[in-house]
Amino acid sequence: MAKKYNFYAGPAILPQEVMKKAQEELLDLNGIGLSILEISHRSKDFEAVITTAEAKIRQLLGVPENFTVMFLGGGASLQFGMLPMNLLIGKKADYVNTGAWAKKAIKEAKLFGTVNVAGSSEDKNFSYIPGDLKLSADAQYVHITSNETIGGIQWAKFPETGGVPLIIDMSSDIFSRRIDFKNIGMIYAGAQKNIGPAGVTLVIMRNDLIEACSEGLTTMLSYKTHAKEKSLYNTPPCFAIYIIKLVMDWIEALGGLEAVEKVNNEKAKAIYDAIDHSGGYFRGTAETKDRSKMNVTFRLPSEELEEKFVNEAKKAGFIGLKGHRSVGGCRASIYNAMGLEGVKALVQFMEKFAAENK
Repeated sequence: MAKKYNFYAGPAILPQEVMKKAQEELLDLNGIGLSILEISHRSKDFEAVITTAEAKIRQLLGVPENFTVMFLGGGASLQFGMLPMNLLIGKKADYVNTGAWAKKAIKEAKLFGTVNVAGSSEDKNFSYIPGDLKLSADAQYVHITSNETIGGIQWAKFPETGGVPLIIDMSSDIFSRRIDFKNIGMIYAGAQKNIGPAGVTLVIMRNDLIEACSEGLTTMLSYKTHAKEKSLYNTPPCFAIYIIKLVMDWIEALGGLEAVEKVNNEKAKAIYDAIDHSGGYFRGTAETKDRSKMNVTFRLPSEELEEKFVNEAKKAGFIGLKGHRSVGGCRASIYNAMGLEGVKALVQFMEKFAAENK
């Protein structure tokens, strides 16, 4: 089969080593004679999987001891509502509007309390990260989306919140770089970009926020439930958690987040250099200082050329380069598992296409 490069925004590329390991162990997990797909979530064999996954997450991210790690269902989209249901009822929170995913979070939060939009880049089609946030003195938390996959913008540095817990949707850039937990109250992330397959959501939440969660919620939508039961109140997404464990092994073998971040910086530089040095043939849609290192968004001189570019790229083995349907254009998602080799191959294709289609 011809080599293909997967640039889809999500569900996204997984490391080849991880998929091969899962393939090898699919019928027999660690010699127990059973598959991960069929063992009890309360067995010692699965307990080893989930506890190892958590331990490696803590070590690689540097998660402080006063945080709880949870593996939940429903994707980040469920967290848009679960978060304010637990922490916002009848109160106020600050949200920063940086694009489609932030807007969805804001919409859900308004069902439970008062939302102050502390900053927005909607005036320029979400092409930048807003500064000079208008934060509320009485906010329960400040919410940001660390990386917007559709607009291709990313927080290079998280905002100062004056002691108010910072809550971050990191679905599309978690484990892509090192982070400082100093101001963070909670991180949540759908797995299907950088850490595993669709079906599991990682939540890392400060213990004092868990204790402050509302009482009287439906059982499955209370963080207290999942924290107390160590993500085993109901049957968790066992296979997806197993894949996360394998991805953590893979990141560890690469040299941890310092090594991953270095490669991600190289990949992003290579493709943005190709855009910037194209003489305007390729045009980035995000302001330079806020460009995403996970989702590179760009336009060509015409929509007809964009369609031709995507079609010819697909024939050449570059998959998933069409921009989101809401904005059009092109997008190359270069998550952790996309190697520098794939990015360099795409750059060569871009240069060749531009030379032949001027």
